[in-house]
Amino acid sequence: MIVLHDTLAFLVTLGILVTIHELGHYVVARWCGVKVLRFSLGMGKVIYSKRMGKDQTEWAISILPLGGYVKMLDAREMGADNIDPGELSREFCHQSVWKRIAIVAAGPIANFLLAIFLYTVLFVHGVPEPVAKARVSSESSIAYKAGLRHGDLITAINGEQIQSWSEFRWKMMQAGISNRNPVLEVQRVHSGQGNSNKPLSIEIPLHQLSSREADTDILLHLGLNLAGSAEVILEDFLPDSPAMRAGLQAGDRILEIGQKPLLDAIDFRQIVNANPDKPLKLLVQRKGNKFEAEVTPVSQETNGQTVGLMKVKLRPVTFDMTIVQANPLKAFIKSVEKTWDTSIFSLKMIGKMLTGSASLKHITGPLTIADYAGQTSRTGLITYLSFIAVISISLGVMNLLPIPVLDGGYLLYYSLEVLTGKPLHDRYIEVGKQAGLFLLLMMMAIAFFNDIVRLIPYFGRLMS
Repeated sequence: MIVLHDTLAFLVTLGILVTIHELGHYVVARWCGVKVLRFSLGMGKVIYSKRMGKDQTEWAISILPLGGYVKMLDAREMGADNIDPGELSREFCHQSVWKRIAIVAAGPIANFLLAIFLYTVLFVHGVPEPVAKARVSSESSIAYKAGLRHGDLITAINGEQIQSWSEFRWKMMQAGISNRNPVLEVQRVHSGQGNSNKPLSIEIPLHQLSSREADTDILLHLGLNLAGSAEVILEDFLPDSPAMRAGLQAGDRILEIGQKPLLDAIDFRQIVNANPDKPLKLLVQRKGNKFEAEVTPVSQETNGQTVGLMKVKLRPVTFDMTIVQANPLKAFIKSVEKTWDTSIFSLKMIGKMLTGSASLKHITGPLTIADYAGQTSRTGLITYLSFIAVISISLGVMNLLPIPVLDGGYLLYYSLEVLTGKPLHDRYIEVGKQAGLFLLLMMMAIAFFNDIVRLIPYFGRLMS
């Protein structure tokens, strides 16, 4: 059922994105007076079609769902002799270079407009997100040495106010790509020193990270994560649980392990995992009363390592939430900025991959997109629409790359035509197409390889 759900979510996502992209080409082509012969969702053999409109445009669904196209009256494909002389004025190549640029660019622009529209709707509606509350567990981490502490509330980066953890994470990723040390404004809620309401200014030394660390999960390498609830409460026990044998009950709250206060459930699991077959002294709270208990985690082999387990189920972690919301005008401006920033970030990441300073592991393909589509659709409509917006931006950026056979390749040809005053020779265009096709096939091979490596654990869970 999970595979079926993820596949359906992927097809719906792809259908929306391809439809919007091709509608961009179609609408602008019609505005420019070009005759459109076919609008197809999917590639390859047509399995359903219907002719509509004055020009009897064929609206089709094709057998391969990965893509789509708009087929216009084009002498390069049909031959000028096979076109009715009365319709030559509506043929694509007879249009001015600026009209051809507008028609080709309309597809990627439509993807950007879709992202802006979706983000605007989401910001007006209001998006519930965790606040930027930091989890800093290790005293040896870069974040701790810089001055951040567990539970710190991050309110601004480089003077820009932030409302949520996703905004914080995004700003940090941008700083990593730009190789700039961000300055955080922090509210220390649990300071215990002086005025806890006084904001602190903390600079994070990103220069201590390698270029590979800075462009991957930057927060992980800094020792930062999202802080959840501090309560560690037992909810249930697995068979043969050492915690149950020690007398612990559902509802018990674990306060300390070995006289060390617990930060959260992650801290609890890490300590237990690190101590197989070693007795641990717990400070437990039950209905207002505190007592000590000794539990010895059982050892188990996991991924080639021996870890300790108490075989307990903990109450799910909760997070402090906020509603990110704005009026329509501010939501639109915020959406434009977010779409622009995401596009620039994508281009910088592509540049780093081309220069070798970022890993090719960032290239993802349809399997990963299908996985994320399924996950976000199960989470809720808001998360799913946000995912569609991100993928729509990625599709727009990808299509603008100056690679022959993509929209960006044709825009490159037409730009050269503007500069030279004459079209590029067909021979060069044909060579460019072959090179572009080879490059795309290489990228697809890398994407599928990365997908398979990334999703091996996912398929393992389905088979187990």
